[in-house]
Parts: sequence; C-alpha cells; structure tokens
Amino acid sequence: MQYGLLGGKLGHSLSPKIHELFFKYTGLTGTYGLLETELEALPERVKGMRSTYAGSNVTIPHKIAVMPLLDSIAPEAQAIGAVNTIKFTQEGAFGFNTDYFGFGRMLEYNDIQITGKVAVVLGSGGAARAVMKYLADKEAAEIYLVTREPKTVDQHFLEIAPKCKVIDYATLENLQGDVIINCTPVGMYPKVEAAPVSAKICANFAAAVDLIYNPAETLFLKQAKDVGRKYVNGLFMLVAQAVAAQEIWQGKTYDSELIVRIMTELERSL
Repeated sequence: MQYGLLGGKLGHSLSPKIHELFFKYTGLTGTYGLLETELEALPERVKGMRSTYAGSNVTIPHKIAVMPLLDSIAPEAQAIGAVNTIKFTQEGAFGFNTDYFGFGRMLEYNDIQITGKVAVVLGSGGAARAVMKYLADKEAAEIYLVTREPKTVDQHFLEIAPKCKVIDYATLENLQGDVIINCTPVGMYPKVEAAPVSAKICANFAAAVDLIYNPAETLFLKQAKDVGRKYVNGLFMLVAQAVAAQEIWQGKTYDSELIVRIMTELERSL
C-alpha cells in the first residue's frame, strides 16, 4: 500500500522515518514518501492520489486548502477547520485531524489532567486549533489563548472553544494555572536560545508542554524543569498523530507501547 505526506517544502520531515518504523514493528507492508506540492497543483495531485494511494498525511500549507477537495470530513477536523490525514477508498477521499488525538494521547501518557483545570495556549496557528478543540472537549475550567494581537485573532478560535479568553503576553504575567502549552515555533532548532515566555511565567504553571521536538529540551521546557515543574516535548504527539493516521488507514487500534517504541528509536537519531 502506498502512503505519503502532502505539503509544501518537506525536506526536514520525520514522517517517512516514523511510518517506516511503524511498518517495521507491526509487520505490515507499505511505502511512505514525501509529496511536495505547490498550492495551485493541489487539486490535480489529490485527484491523482485517489486511485494510487491508500492514505496521506497533510501538512503546511495544505491543511485548510485540501478540505474542499475531499468527499467528507470527520467532525473533529470540521470543528478545527484543518485536515492532516486523508483516507482514500473506492467510496472516496475522507479527511481527519489526528493532531487532536496525538495531543490527547500525549497528555494521557504523561498524566497531565485537563478536565476542570486552567490551561494556557501560546500562539494562534494551525496546531493551536487542534489543541484548543481538545481542551474544550475535555472541559478545561478555563482556557486562555495568548497572542501578541488579541484583537486580530481568528474568530474561529471562539467557535472551537466558546469560553476561551484571548489575552496578550502582558496579561499572562499575572496568571496562574495548571498547564501552559507552546504552539509557537519559538525555541525550535536552530534558534534554540529563545523562549516564548519568561522563567517567571513558567513557574506559575504545574506543567509545561511544548509541541516542538527539536531540540528535545527547549529553553521553555528547561525553564519549567529548573523550577521543578512537569515538562513534556512534542515528540510523543508527533508519533502519536502518525500512529492515529495509521489506525484510520488500517482500521485497527494500537497501544501506547508502540508509540513509545517508535519514539525511543527516533530519539536516537535526532
């Protein structure tokens, strides 16, 4: 079976390695390639994939643009407003969002509770949408979306999480809570000397989650670690969302042990 990653510039992607390890550990056979595609070529690409691919992941900048090209979209992907996984069958092309499930499995594995808790999300890009949807579905007591320009934030966030409060970084200084989640690229390799917030802000939260996985310990996470807080990077989520895509394609469920095995092997090569 043929699978792939549909996106713009894909040179740095770990996806082929993750899916290769998935096939290795499950004994399934399949190939997974990179499908670099310009935006204007996307409709033709998806059309061609319908007869040749069993499934595809979707990344920047196609997660929203691909939606009108599909026959049906799962409720969580519809609510988030982005698709990152497509299943191709004889019945058509179906869109899903596994970032949502990957994020959830990462929190569960690391025993980070959300229900009834105060959660802060840094950044208002595509990844933040899936995170916000999960927090809202799990009934966090309070959700804060932190952005430099609260007035210009996409109103879709308020549809995803109607009770969320949009605040700026100055207001965040006085806030205390249970979990702070970095959905910005600040601190990602090679600009590893930066953090989205100060050490003082990190100390105001019981747990810090960074969706970045390279470096494994960002300055943001180091700040949390230095004050004895729980801290988690984004590698488990990256692998978990890939495994969730395979669950959709294969029609099976896989336990967290498989995610950890793949993640452990990946860590060696990072």
